This record gives sequence, C-alpha cells and structure tokens, in this order.
Amino acid sequence: MVAGGLSAPIRDLIERLGQADLMVGIPSFKNAATIGYVVRAAQAGLVQYFPDLRPVLVNADAGSSDGTQRVVAETEPPEYIERILLVRPTNRLEKVSLTYPEVDGVGGKGAALRTIFEMAAALKVSALVVVDSDLRSIVPEWIELLAGPIIKGGYDFVAPLYARYKYDGTITNTVTYPLTRALYGHRIRQPIGGDFGVSGDLVRHYLKLDTWDADVSRFGIDIWMTTEALAGGFAVCQARLGAKVHDPKDPGADLGPMFRQVVGTILRLAARNPERWLDIRGSHDVPAYGFERIIDPPPLEVNTLRLVSEFQAGSIGMADTWAEMLAPATLEIVLELAREAGSRFDDASRRLGVHGGDTGASGGSASSGPSTHEMADALAGFHFPDDVWSRVIYDLVASVGRIERTVGPADDRKSATIDRYVAALVPIYFGRVASFVIENRDITTDEAEERVEGQAREFELLKPYLIERWHGA
Repeated sequence: MVAGGLSAPIRDLIERLGQADLMVGIPSFKNAATIGYVVRAAQAGLVQYFPDLRPVLVNADAGSSDGTQRVVAETEPPEYIERILLVRPTNRLEKVSLTYPEVDGVGGKGAALRTIFEMAAALKVSALVVVDSDLRSIVPEWIELLAGPIIKGGYDFVAPLYARYKYDGTITNTVTYPLTRALYGHRIRQPIGGDFGVSGDLVRHYLKLDTWDADVSRFGIDIWMTTEALAGGFAVCQARLGAKVHDPKDPGADLGPMFRQVVGTILRLAARNPERWLDIRGSHDVPAYGFERIIDPPPLEVNTLRLVSEFQAGSIGMADTWAEMLAPATLEIVLELAREAGSRFDDASRRLGVHGGDTGASGGSASSGPSTHEMADALAGFHFPDDVWSRVIYDLVASVGRIERTVGPADDRKSATIDRYVAALVPIYFGRVASFVIENRDITTDEAEERVEGQAREFELLKPYLIERWHGA
C-alpha cells in the first residue's frame, strides 16, 4: 500500500517500482562534490553482496542548487558496476533521485529520511541502509556490513562503529554516547554516526511514533532512530566500518546548530519516557559485526582558544539560565571553571600573540594562526572534570523533565524553555571539549578512547544522582 503522506510523483514512482527487498537511502543537500562516489560505492555494494535481491537506491535531496541530483542521475549505471565486479545480479538495480517534501514546514536530514522511510515501507523492503552524502571513505563493503546483520542475522538496527580521530565526534563523545549508555544500558559507541541499517519492521515502527518534532526533521534524526530502537526493544548491533572520512567540522565553528538539535532530541525523549530508563542500572556490550580494521583516521584541527573564550562568555551572558537548569552546587563549580577559562584564554592569547577573537581559521590551522597543539599547550592546566560534566548533563535531564511535567503539553513555552536550556548548554559543552583536547594533546587516539570510556563509566556511576534529581526536581 502506498503511503498517503507522499506526493503524487513519489507515489507514482513507488507504483512503478512495485516492491523491493533492499534499499539504500542517501539524504543530501549541496553534495555534488562527493555524492557521486557515495552512489558508486552503494551501487557496487548492492550488486556485489546482494545479487539475488531486488535493490533500489533512493537519493532524497533538499533541492540543491549545485547539481547534486544531476550527479546522482549521471553516475555510472549498474551495468558498469557489473562489468567491474564480474557479478550479474538477478534483478535490475533501480536508482532514483527526488526532492523530498518538508515535514510540517521543516526541512533537513530527518525530513529527507521521513520520505525514505515511507518509500521503504511502501516497497516492503526487508532492510534499509542509510549513508551520508559527504562520505569520502565509504566502500562497497559498507552496504554488506550495514544490511548483512539484518538480512542474515535477524537484527533490526545496525549502528556504525568507526575509527575516528581523537578530536572528531565531540557531540558523540561528550553527550550522546555516555548518556545513551547510562540511560538505556547499551554501549552503542556511535549513536549519531549518520550511517545505519534498519529492518523493515523497525521502519514501520518509526512511522507509527508520535515523537517526531522539528529537531528530528533536522539533525536530531540519528539519535531519535537509535533511542527509539533501544526503547522499543529491537535487536541492535554495530558494524565495524573502519575510518569515517567526511567533511571536517570544528566543534567551536560548525557544530552549534547540530548540537542543539541532537541534544534537544535526546533530552526530550528521556523526559517524555522515564519508564524506559529509570530502572536500568549499568550497561552491556552491543555485538559488533565485521572484521576489525587497523587504520589511522585523518586528523582534525580544533580551535581551543575559541572554545574557552565562548565558555567564559557564556558564564556572563547565560548565567541566569544556568542557574535555572543546574543544581546550585553544579552551578558554582561551572562558574568557577568558566572564570578559570577566561583567565587562561587571556594568558594564552598573550603568549601566542593573538588579539581578541583573532584566533585563526575555524580549524586553527598553522597557516592561518596557531595550531591545535600550540593552543592546547598554551592552555595547559585547564581541566573540566568528568564528574562535573556528568552532573551538568544530568541536571539538564532533570530540568527538562520538570518542564515536561509541569507545563501543559500544548503550551509553546515548554518547547521554548527547553530550547533556551539547550542553547545555554552549548558554551559549557565548548568548555568540556576544550578540556578534552588540551588534556589529550600528547596521547594517541587509542589512548584518548580510554578517556572517553572513563567518562562513560562516570555517567553510569552517577546515575543515582540523576534518579535523585529526577524525583526531586
């Protein structure tokens, strides 16, 4: 049955396709430079690893003006892939590119995936693989690694397991990984990785949920998918994909909107469904599928001067909001850390010969200013403790829960207050990330991973604090 929420052209497209076994979905917006490679790798993976299934590749685009959809249409046809791989599939590989409709007036990655979900459900696929359109490291094997556990192993949700540089994935490392692990008891290392495998059953479950909001239509979609899979009791695993190489993002320059949408989503889901996590204690490993890969991910430059400066500025401009959302003891420590950050910023700026906000390019590259390591050296000694960060996040969970319980569900003030709290968390997050970069500047990525695990264990140890704050907020 064709989904009623889809536009007439998309419904006609579904009628033409009829049914499929396996779908690859690629959301995009202005990715003409990279999406051709992603499409080629996905097509090759479908042909090489699943030659007997009925496959379809769907690109859901936001109406890019750079020719993204044209690149998808002109990428080598399946016959070219078959000649390279010397595999002749049983069924023709269908490839379509479409402009997705917004969801309640909101566009973004989540809105693109909403269309992909509805198409997957209408086509009755057994498995859906979602991959980002800016990938530079995807290989055909990724399709097998993300779909294989579903088709061959009976799993419903396959999260990616990447090798990432020690400064990459800061939202994951500081919030979504430790909080998801402590709340729901599953050690999913990359809950917002961007590339997933989803069973047909889970796709249909997603389409029935009423937790979709504006943030989910944007970058909140990945953590929404992970959380709802865990909360719904679906079988989850991870796939070892090796290094993820994509468009680099400096946490201080590029990740503010993404942070607000991701964190807003995970907080709202926790606050609205406490029965899913209140009784969970500890955590357990999640099965990992695929061969372990020994590879060095590409480095990432981070402007720590900007991060500590934003942290200190937040303590001035957002102190009243911090007082609303944090426990008094937590607030006192955070304000003291922010004062220290400001002092160290002043000292480091003088040592490095930078003035005011002139701290180099967004990545802090050596060609435009001091390097990441030089800035971290100049800021050495600044330390944002694991337990303080855990309490900050838990105070926020409890505060959002209080708002959900005390303000009417139809009251717009509820959403506005939560958005204000999440926005106020951003400079504290900057301080936490700066501390991580500074402290780990002289160690390997593997050694830094142990620090991330230590922080996650701290979240678990302090979960009784969350329970106490939840019931007392």
